[in-house]
Amino acid sequence: MLLIDKYAYLNKLASVHPLEKMTFSLGLLLLSLIMRDERISLITFIVMSAFIIIGGKIPTKYYAKLLLLPGFFLLSSLVSILISIAPATSALPTHIWSFSLISWTIFVGSASLETAQQLFFIVLGSISCLYFLILTTSVQSICYVLRQWRLPTLFVELVELTYRFIFIFLESMQKIHLAQQARLGYSSPMQWLRSVSMLIAALFAEMFQRSRELNNAMEARGGETVYWQEDITYNTKNWLGITTIFILLIIYGGFF
Repeated sequence: MLLIDKYAYLNKLASVHPLEKMTFSLGLLLLSLIMRDERISLITFIVMSAFIIIGGKIPTKYYAKLLLLPGFFLLSSLVSILISIAPATSALPTHIWSFSLISWTIFVGSASLETAQQLFFIVLGSISCLYFLILTTSVQSICYVLRQWRLPTLFVELVELTYRFIFIFLESMQKIHLAQQARLGYSSPMQWLRSVSMLIAALFAEMFQRSRELNNAMEARGGETVYWQEDITYNTKNWLGITTIFILLIIYGGFF
C-alpha cells in the first residue's frame, strides 16, 4: 500500500493532468466492459501495461506482483465456472472433458469454457485500467477531478478520509506488532492468539480516538476540508492520443 502511494507521486506520468489519466483509464475500462470482446480486452491490457511500465516507469516485477493478488481470485472464480457436476444418469451438454465418480459426473462444458475465457480477458483488461489509475495518479488528484465532476462533497470527503485512515491504521498496527514481538508475544500458538486479539482491540480504540480528534479539528475549521491542488495544465497532444486510441479500438471492435 505504501509503495502504491509512493509510485502515484513519483512516477513519470505524475505531471500529466489527472483528468486526462482518469478519462483514459475509465474510458478504456468502460469500452472493455461494454464491448465484451476478448481481443479488445487483451489490447487494453497490453496498452495499459505499456503505459504503466514504459510510460510511468513502474518496475515490471512490482507490477507483476500486483497482478498476482487479483489473478488468484480470478483463477479461483474461473475454476468454479469451468467445472460442472451432474448426475451420472443425466445427458451432458457439449463438453470437452468429463470424469465419472460414483453416481456423479464432473465435466467441463464448451459453453463454460467460452464464458471463462471471455471473463478472463475482460477482468485482465479491467484490472490493468485500475492499476494504471492508482499507480500514476494520487488520491488527492483523483478527488480533485471528482470535485470538478460535481460529485457530492460528502462522498469525496469520505474517500479522502478513508484513504488517510488506511495509512494511520498501518502505522499503528506496525508499532503495536513490533512492541508485542519485543515481548515475545508470538512465541507460541496461544500467545499468538492472545496477541492478535489484543492488537485488534488496541487498533479499534486508537482508530476511534483518532477519528474523534480529526472530527474536532475539522469542526475547529468550520467543518470544511482544506483543498490543495498543483497547477497542472491540459495537454492537447494527450487528448488527441486518447481520442485516437478510443476511435481505433471502436473501429477494430466493429469490423472484427
